[in-house]
Amino acid sequence: MPRKLLHLDANESVFFLRELDFVKSKSYDVQYPELKARTLIPVSFEAGAGAETITYEQYDQVGMAKIVSSYADDLPRADIKGKEFTARVRSLADSYGYNIQEVRAAKMAGKPLEQRKSNAAKRAMMQKEDSIAALGDADHGLIGFVNHPNISSTTLPNDGTGASTLWANKTPAQIIRDLNKVANFIVENTKEVELPNTLLLPVEKYNYIASTPIGDNADKTILKFFLDNSPYIKEVIPWNKLKAAGAGGLDRMIAYDKNPEKLTLEIPQDFEQLDVEQRGLEFLVPCHSRCGGVIIYYPLSVAYADGL
Repeated sequence: MPRKLLHLDANESVFFLRELDFVKSKSYDVQYPELKARTLIPVSFEAGAGAETITYEQYDQVGMAKIVSSYADDLPRADIKGKEFTARVRSLADSYGYNIQEVRAAKMAGKPLEQRKSNAAKRAMMQKEDSIAALGDADHGLIGFVNHPNISSTTLPNDGTGASTLWANKTPAQIIRDLNKVANFIVENTKEVELPNTLLLPVEKYNYIASTPIGDNADKTILKFFLDNSPYIKEVIPWNKLKAAGAGGLDRMIAYDKNPEKLTLEIPQDFEQLDVEQRGLEFLVPCHSRCGGVIIYYPLSVAYADGL
């Protein structure tokens, strides 16, 4: 006896397929690059939410002693001199909202709609803060770390293949020399007053030295050999903000002393959510923070080199 076929109309088919669909309880949200500025630059909340500017003072000692006779009255004078430096503080803001039906639907489905929107608002705020920390915002007078105008630079030798400075055209020994050069530049330039402990690299360059051996059959990569032998640098960290950050769109590396006595990312007011505003059937949540960019108290504690 022939079997009868079950025929469903379009609406019935859609309903039937949905009944067979399994929805995972975990959501797989879009992933974004890690925001690293707060881990690479010491953060200061000291100024407070009301600050419009941040001023710091720097003093220097002047004068020198000399050998004198017992009756000398022309003794050299020692003294101090001071300077003031001021950084602007700007507000960052965004918002998120939801209507009454979204709240009821989220409650019925057991999904934290409000939390997801809050997370999105915070992420947007932190992305802007991370960008300011790296590159500043010239239109609003905020200074960043990567392109800070007061830090020094050193030039990498162009002794790679074809008179190139690029690491792709250099030997492991030449690359190790370049890594040491930017760190040693700080030490030598300040007569050992400043001692860098951290080196930042573009991600691709970090991956290259982390996976390339120093020679045939070598059991150490360029990175491992450098860290084992550098008298100053204790950690090398990749940062995507350094790609094409140098002059002429070249990659940049930065050596510095990761120390709040040397530099800070100024956050007078961390991310906050203000009171909910009801607008008809919608609820709006304003979000706010304050950022003063990056202050480098001792510019000679930082140095960069371009053209890796």
